Amino acid sequence: MSRSISEMEAIVEAILFTMGTSVEVDKLALAIDQDKDTTRKLVRNMMDKYNADDRGIKLIELEDSFQLCTKAEFYENIITVASQPKKFILTDSALETLSIIAYKQPVTRLEIEQIRGVKSDYAVNKLLEYGLIAELGRLDAPGRPILFGTTEDFLRCFGLTSVEELPTISPEQIAEFKLEAENETEQLELNI
Repeated sequence: MSRSISEMEAIVEAILFTMGTSVEVDKLALAIDQDKDTTRKLVRNMMDKYNADDRGIKLIELEDSFQLCTKAEFYENIITVASQPKKFILTDSALETLSIIAYKQPVTRLEIEQIRGVKSDYAVNKLLEYGLIAELGRLDAPGRPILFGTTEDFLRCFGLTSVEELPTISPEQIAEFKLEAENETEQLELNI
């Protein structure tokens, strides 16, 4: 059965609206009886349409999935009607821990602590609670430590399509960060 583009778009829109979460491209392709590449092009075209129109919703791409969601600029309007969505604030330690996980994933708690130089239990637990990270499995090593990685919620919150979009850090910046950390350590030691 051959469907028109507008009919396929309507089907995709209905699925994304109903699911409320991201839906993999292969499932959308199956629903409209198209291959993944054609489906991806169709949905990206829909994304352009949503962005071009004055609409309160948009389509976002997350890894190999798509999701229908509200535009951020209408958040304040939404909370006046709906019960206030859970809003969280990331402390410096949580943000630092999240950065390590995002760049080094999959990573164990011990590896995080070795990089940070301090215990990270609280930060890791908060990030798990916020849904920004998840357990990805266990490392095949003594004690079988848990491996952590970022989630789709992480991508959503930071406006990323995939972790490949994270900014790269140049070797010069790394050297600068190390120098700053050494200077801070020296200052702390002088104050003690």
